[in-house]
Amino acid sequence: MTNPTWGGVFQQPTDIRVQRFTESIAFDRRLYAQDIAGSIAHAQMLASVGLLTADECQQIEQELDHIRQQIEQGALPFSPELEDIHMHIERALVERLGDVGRKLHTARSRNDQVATDLRLWVREAVDAIDERLQRLQAAFVARCERDRGCVLPGYTHLRRAQPVLAAHYWLAYCEKFQRDRGRLADCRRRTNVLPLGSAALAGTSLPIDRHEVARRLGFDEVSANSLDATSDRDFVIEFVFALSLIAAHLSTLAEEWILWSTTEFGFLKLPQAYCTGSSIMPQKINPDVLELIRGKAARVMGDLMRLLILVKALPLAYNRDLQEDKEPLFDSYDTVRDCLELAAPLVAAAELDRAAIARRLDEGYLDATALMEYLIRQGTPQRTAHAQVGQLVRVAIERGVGLQDLPLAEMRAIAPACDAGVYEVLGPYRAAATLTSYGSSGEHQVDLQVQAWKQRLGIG
Repeated sequence: MTNPTWGGVFQQPTDIRVQRFTESIAFDRRLYAQDIAGSIAHAQMLASVGLLTADECQQIEQELDHIRQQIEQGALPFSPELEDIHMHIERALVERLGDVGRKLHTARSRNDQVATDLRLWVREAVDAIDERLQRLQAAFVARCERDRGCVLPGYTHLRRAQPVLAAHYWLAYCEKFQRDRGRLADCRRRTNVLPLGSAALAGTSLPIDRHEVARRLGFDEVSANSLDATSDRDFVIEFVFALSLIAAHLSTLAEEWILWSTTEFGFLKLPQAYCTGSSIMPQKINPDVLELIRGKAARVMGDLMRLLILVKALPLAYNRDLQEDKEPLFDSYDTVRDCLELAAPLVAAAELDRAAIARRLDEGYLDATALMEYLIRQGTPQRTAHAQVGQLVRVAIERGVGLQDLPLAEMRAIAPACDAGVYEVLGPYRAAATLTSYGSSGEHQVDLQVQAWKQRLGIG
């Protein structure tokens, strides 16, 4: 069989193995709604410039809407002989309308058609991911009131460093996901450029109005170079890059919560609805959801690498290699969407074990930096204060006590600037209360940030 959409010049039928090898309907069928929306806007423009009659345009619109309904109902058969979703929809239209259906492809190519469909799809996908990120941020902000007053050990190098409020920790993830949302917004802006009307690569001599199509489809701009428009997949790569960073942030959260929920840490109680058990060890409650979120980040990053390698040596303009862009795009979107669907309710349902945290909060000399800054306020140079506190920590370690347990006289022997007020900054809760700089973990600063996030997210 020779494909009727492009086979006029061919004298031999297409090998069945080639049909199977080149088809993309197995995965690009999910572009059907975007393809139909683009085709309707294109038909309306053709009618407005006189390349279709009003009656022909109406027939095309009605049949395309009928085809959409059939696809949604599973009533339109798919065949590898027709290669892709574009040809399936066009074939169904031609079978019903004859020459009227054949007119729809006037002044366009599958090259600019698929580029348009992809941009429409990515635009919707960006909005869907952004909505889920906002839900996750809201879950973290809601935790801030619930965990008010809870002090956690903050870590660097996975070693105890300074005390921080739990709410400060939750808001750190709000910041990460806000940057992700910013990247998505930037990507959406660059995505929202109409390529339709570029035809195969050089444009068309027919009197089309590309700006009308852009208005009908909600595009902000019209592509200015037809060669670039049909071959550009920057927006796909940029979107998957943004998804990769979201996956990385989710992976960090998953890793920390897996650690925090272990017996060794004991900070966090995971909801059993988001855990699984063992087939052989009856006592196990495993954090499988978090482990899979952590693991799926590698999958999304792999999709990004696949896309970058795909385009690294392609000449202008369109090449069939670009058919391979859709599977990693769809896979990365589906993966991150599913991770976010679970992340928000998991964050909302998990519980800090405040008693377990408090029992071990004195470990690790979390107040050492607060003591150093106290000495600085007393007039001691920073490097000198750093050395003096290091010596005091060594003494406390040797005695197996906290800094607050050292007598004032012994403290003054090492750090002469100490007076009785030193004990007001010692201990993790007092040390946490000393923090006042903008963006710090001090209670006042955290309260201001919580209110700012509530306003930003529209939370009452």
